[in-house]
Amino acid sequence: MTKVRAMPCEACPYRRDVPSGLWQEHEYDKLVDYDAPTGEQPFATFACHASPEAHCHGWAVVHMNRGHENELLALRVSPPDGGIPQEVVPLFDSGEEAAEHGKADLEEPSEEAWIAMDRLMKKHPRLRERENVHE
Repeated sequence: MTKVRAMPCEACPYRRDVPSGLWQEHEYDKLVDYDAPTGEQPFATFACHASPEAHCHGWAVVHMNRGHENELLALRVSPPDGGIPQEVVPLFDSGEEAAEHGKADLEEPSEEAWIAMDRLMKKHPRLRERENVHE
């Protein structure tokens, strides 16, 4: 089994304080699929972008701790070691809300987004290879 990160990474797409336009569009599109009714969700878990050996904190907290009618199919089938942590920073209320925010500035990311992208590339070069970060 795998753990859910205790804290969201600094670039978690579910965080309200992360600039829009940081990730590529297909990364934001994935978030919405987990808002679907439990039986219609992807079976795959959503790994943290910074620590792919762990489940994404924002993903797990938003979809499992918020009293949503639909729970994450992937975590119901294979519960994470240590359970789901509590929310420690403000997160969006759904995958759709997080995706809408993230896509809002895809055409013209802010200076803050470019700085965050640069920091991510330096810290995690593998992200460039997977073409996840918007550049």
